[in-house]
Amino acid sequence: MSYFSKNLRYLREQRNLKPSELANQLKVNQSTISRWENEDMGVTVDNAYDVANFFDVSIADLTGKDMSKSQSNLSSTEILFDKTKDILSDDDRATIEFIMKKTIDNYEKNKNNQ
Repeated sequence: MSYFSKNLRYLREQRNLKPSELANQLKVNQSTISRWENEDMGVTVDNAYDVANFFDVSIADLTGKDMSKSQSNLSSTEILFDKTKDILSDDDRATIEFIMKKTIDNYEKNKNNQ
């Protein structure tokens, strides 16, 4: 199986997306996603770019290595944010982002004081 096929399935499953959901996002037929994942159909450069852009990975990473065996490209926080993006209120999102930024600031201050 090609790296693209493996990585497409891996990234889709990491985001808990059904093939139909990913197809809607990429504006392709659901069968196209299945055919890409099963290597029944090649992917165009434009489609590979769209997939890489959607998952925020490089085309080189998407096609050049087995992402499932490397560290996850999505942190658990990114996955949680993606899952809750449509249900969190703007205030909730702002509060979470504020807490995360403060945590990073405190970490950086402590790191610099050592």
